Amino acid sequence: MDAAVSAHPPVAVVGPTASGKSDLALDLAEHLDGDIINLDAMQQYRGMDIGTAKLPVDERRGIPHHQIDVLDVTETATVARYQQAASGDVERLLAAGRTPVLVGGSMMYIQGLLDDWRFPATDPAVRARYEALLDEIGVAALHRRLAEVDAAAAASILDTDGRRIVRALEVIELTGQPFAASAPVIGEPRWGTRIIALDRDTTELDDRIRRRTRLMFEQGLVDEVHGLIGHGLRAGVTARRAIGYAQVLSALDGEYDVAQAEELTFIGTRRYVRRQRSWFRRDHRIVWLDAADRHLLDDARRVVES
Repeated sequence: MDAAVSAHPPVAVVGPTASGKSDLALDLAEHLDGDIINLDAMQQYRGMDIGTAKLPVDERRGIPHHQIDVLDVTETATVARYQQAASGDVERLLAAGRTPVLVGGSMMYIQGLLDDWRFPATDPAVRARYEALLDEIGVAALHRRLAEVDAAAAASILDTDGRRIVRALEVIELTGQPFAASAPVIGEPRWGTRIIALDRDTTELDDRIRRRTRLMFEQGLVDEVHGLIGHGLRAGVTARRAIGYAQVLSALDGEYDVAQAEELTFIGTRRYVRRQRSWFRRDHRIVWLDAADRHLLDDARRVVES
C-alpha cells in the first residue's frame, strides 16, 4: 500500500532532453523542502557523468539525490529494478514529510513508477539469445525482425534502440501476445503526483542539444569512455548502448573519427527528443510549460499547489 501523502504530493518534471528540467527540479525541491529522485536510466551508472549530463555534486545545492550512481556499467538497467527501488525512495520521503521531486526523461521509467505496471517475467536464456542476435546482425536488422512479428511494437520503438527491441521480442516470445498487451493503463498517477513537462521551440532545443553535445566532447567524453572500458563498459548490456557512449566506442574501434562520433551523438539525441515528445504528448495528465518563459518557476508552483 502506498504511503500517506505529505503536505505536497510528489512532483515529476519530465520532458525532452536539454529542455532545462534539472534547474526547475532544483528550484521546486528548494521551495517544497524536497529531495530529487532521478528518472534518467543512464544517470544510474557510476562514472557515466559527462555523457549523461549528470549534475555535479557541488551544483546540487545540498539537495539529496536518489537513484543516481547506483549501478556499475556491467549491470543491466531495468525498469522493474528501478520501479522497486524508486518506489521505496518515494514512500520513505513521504513518510518523513519531505516532497519527492522526480526529474528525468526516460519514458518507461516514468510510466513504470507512476502507473500500475506489472512487468512480464524475463527469461535469461531467451534474452541472451536476442542479445547475441543483436550483436550478430545489428540493431536495424533486429528491428526489421520485430516488425515481422509485431508491426505496432516496431512502430513504437526506435530502430536504434537495441535494448527495447530485445525486450519486446523477449516479451512477445514469452507471453505469445503483442508487446503492447503488457503496457500499463494510464490512470491516476501514484501518490497523486503532479506531472509537469518542459519543452522549447524546436529550433532552440536543437541548438541546445548541439551545444550540449559539443560541450560533452570538449569536457572529455572520449577520456571518460576510455576509463569506463577499464571498468567493463564493453561487457555492459545497457550502458554501452547509451547515446554518446555507443558512438565513442565505435570511434575507438575505428569505424569513424571522433568528429563523426560527435555528429552522430547529436543526431541520435535529436531523434530521441522527437520520440520523447511524442510519448509525453499522449499522457493527458501532463501540464506542459514553456521552459523559456521567464515566469517558469511561478507557473510550475501554481501547478504544484493547485
